[in-house]
Formats: sequence, C-alpha cells, structure tokens
Amino acid sequence: MDSKNLYIAAAGASLVISIALYFGLGVAADKDAGIYVGLWVGAILGLGNLLAKKSK
Repeated sequence: MDSKNLYIAAAGASLVISIALYFGLGVAADKDAGIYVGLWVGAILGLGNLLAKKSK
C-alpha cells in the first residue's frame, strides 16, 4: 500500500468511527466525541497532501 492510499484509508476509517460515535452505532452515543473524531478527516488528508508534495 503506498502512502497516498494509507492516508485515504486512515481518513475513511476516521469518518466511519466518527459516524459510529455520533449516532451510537455499536458504541454508546457521544456526539462531542463524534464531532471531534470527524475533524481528523481533514487533518489527515491535509497531512497526506503536505507530505506528498515534500516527497516530490
């Protein structure tokens, strides 16, 4: 798995975990934690973009 796919997979996992936390799917619902984890998606994708530009 190259680094681009790794960051996309991490962002996708963060989104799924965020939705599960927010709506209480399989865990106790915690809207604040769901929103917090949902903010990671943009940060993960931004970090992946930044590191991809530096490696060129």
